[in-house]
Amino acid sequence: MIRILLLDDHALVRTGYRRLLDAEAGFQVVAEAASTDDACACLARGGIDVAVVDLSLRGCSGIEAIRRMLARDDAIKVLVLTMHDHAGYVTQAMRAGALGYLTKSSEPTVLFDAIRAVAAGRRTFSDDVRDVLARASLDADQALARLTPREFEILRLAVSGDSSADIASSMHLSPKTVHNHLSAIRGKLEADNDFKLIHEAVRLGLVAFPTPGA
Repeated sequence: MIRILLLDDHALVRTGYRRLLDAEAGFQVVAEAASTDDACACLARGGIDVAVVDLSLRGCSGIEAIRRMLARDDAIKVLVLTMHDHAGYVTQAMRAGALGYLTKSSEPTVLFDAIRAVAAGRRTFSDDVRDVLARASLDADQALARLTPREFEILRLAVSGDSSADIASSMHLSPKTVHNHLSAIRGKLEADNDFKLIHEAVRLGLVAFPTPGA
């Protein structure tokens, strides 16, 4: 029996996946969490083999959640299940410790196979993610790969409009540490001011401006 934790901040989504997975032979959803803190509390109680993690969480993202969860319990296996299909997200999630990465457009059978794969310690990707990674490998400009997972998360929050104080609070860091990370990020992305940093984040697909009328 593979014991599963679902980490997603939407209760309806968790309910849907719980019903889907509990109906599949060999799976049991033993815990649900809406935040990183909730997930770490679940891990402290033990009895979890695989964590299925969304990257779009309130506060710190799933990438930071992966890092903190594995720091809490390095025996669990992490499978990302998310809407984000940008190579930068995939790279950073894997660097943080995930073993698998699927988009939410994946068929249920793909999800089942991926859970079994990561439970056995094997890397796995959905076909669309493999295509994204293949295209990225042909692209000489892979600037986001220069960032560490923590730098990636700080950049994501900063260009989404969070203040340094908010970022520090959500990631359990000091404001000075956040400031130092932002300085390192600007250097790695060759952006010497905030406008250039936002422009680079848009160019790299980390954030998108709303389209007119949206």
